Amino acid sequence: MGLKNPIHSDGTYYLTLTVVDWVDVFTRPAYRHIIIESLAYCQREKGLILHAWVIMSNHIHLIASARPGHTLSDFLRDFKKHTNKEIIAAIKEMPESRRNWMLNRFEYAGRNDPKIQDYRFWQEGNEAKELSTHDFARQKLDYLHENPVRAEWVDKSTDYRYSSAVDYAGGVGILKIDLLY
Repeated sequence: MGLKNPIHSDGTYYLTLTVVDWVDVFTRPAYRHIIIESLAYCQREKGLILHAWVIMSNHIHLIASARPGHTLSDFLRDFKKHTNKEIIAAIKEMPESRRNWMLNRFEYAGRNDPKIQDYRFWQEGNEAKELSTHDFARQKLDYLHENPVRAEWVDKSTDYRYSSAVDYAGGVGILKIDLLY
């Protein structure tokens, strides 16, 4: 999956997955729920260890690692393939005022890629940064959780439902988290 930086099987990584053309898909709860359900499945079945996460309007950030016998590269490949298919199907089936425009964008993005059958939802590649020091990990964790505050969606990161900020404040969020600290 065209990584800018190689992923080592035993590392913990800060990952960014971005929607093609930065289309604001995750403004609709149904599409966010597809991401959440897929992440939970990958935790149960694909060896994903999720340390932190946030869903923004057109991208997601994860801090993740893999259980022994699994790799983050395999997770990313399978997650992106599955969510691509599920979100495109949801766009086609659900009431969506932007349906034709979004499908056109995603079809155009996949048209010249022999690996893509119909639509490309995720941008090619993944931004993967290994969290090699405590300070770098803290910086990325804070950046991830403060994203909804910077977007002016909430005043406090713990008020944003679609992230792990509440877990780091001692609460329980939507997804099971293996805290970094």
